[in-house]
Amino acid sequence: MASSLKIQVTVVYSPAPRVVHEMTLQLKPVSTVLQALQGSGFLQQFPLIDVLTTEVGIWGRQASLNQTLRDHDRVEIYRALTVDPKVARRERFTRQGARTTGLFMKKRAGAKAGY
Repeated sequence: MASSLKIQVTVVYSPAPRVVHEMTLQLKPVSTVLQALQGSGFLQQFPLIDVLTTEVGIWGRQASLNQTLRDHDRVEIYRALTVDPKVARRERFTRQGARTTGLFMKKRAGAKAGY
């Protein structure tokens, strides 16, 4: 009966590549994303997170701060991109060269180019 009075929510934040902080909370059933962020303590622990400008999501879909949460939701705090993904791909391609990427990466013996 006590479990029906609370919902379980996980808040996740990754301040840097390969670094993930995760906090599981027990909240009231009508809690919002903002209440979950405040309850996690990440806003105090990481001052770079600005509630008004930082984007958040629930299970990979963008969400607003006043959106209500459901049981077992995963609230994700997104950090800003440092490099445009298209630019990063172009730079990686020029660094590696055309012969070591995509279809040309592995060849079977006696196969035609690109197969």
